[in-house]
Amino acid sequence: MTNLTSRTAIVTGGGSGLGMAIGHALHEAGAEVVLVGRESKKLSAATASLGDRARWEICDVTNQESVAALAAALNDTEVSILVNSAGVPGPVAALTDISLEEWDQVFDVNVRGTFLMCREFLPGMIERAAGDIINIASVSGKRPLAHRTPYCASKMAVIGLTSTLAFEVGRAGVCVNTLSPGPVSGPRMERNFRLEAERSGGSVADAELAFVSRAALGRMVTETEVGSAVIAMLGMSGLCGADIDLSGGMIA
Repeated sequence: MTNLTSRTAIVTGGGSGLGMAIGHALHEAGAEVVLVGRESKKLSAATASLGDRARWEICDVTNQESVAALAAALNDTEVSILVNSAGVPGPVAALTDISLEEWDQVFDVNVRGTFLMCREFLPGMIERAAGDIINIASVSGKRPLAHRTPYCASKMAVIGLTSTLAFEVGRAGVCVNTLSPGPVSGPRMERNFRLEAERSGGSVADAELAFVSRAALGRMVTETEVGSAVIAMLGMSGLCGADIDLSGGMIA
């Protein structure tokens, strides 16, 4: 396993789901981990499960003052890994039925939040000529997914942000990459299957089958597999500007 001892990692959306799984993987690899999110109860529980070398901080990644306050709280910490995992799934509906507020919420968290966190923590990495940023996107940013336009568009934006940013800061010693999971088993996908079933009039089981039947492995990936992929990417010297597909062979 990649040894991350002496490195400090921030993980946004770290109180649950993918963020928490990624935090656990980083901690197991030896990193000091800072879990970031908006809910203190979830963050406290997630941090307690890690034990030592872990802390949590409240931050709304959509708010530049909150992100600046996070940076101030970590002023004495050399952050060399940033994983932008905070994200929202958005509505499951036809585009014509999506409100402006719903659209903006998805882009605020998934895109604006990634931008603000990168902008805040890049200067220190550039100054030290070393650092890694991994932005969590999705295969849904690269293939059609009916009734999920805000989510798909936002994740494609994250991929574009990542590839361009890699060229801006790569020669300064900072590697920026995207990890694009396919459907990940857990509460979020259960919620999506339920909403799709309600929309289509079918069953939740049918909605799930429609997803997994498009994967070469015939299943969704797990949160643990996503965490392991982050560690693998950090151990791949020369990986910069890449978009890694972790979908079990998901196709459109």
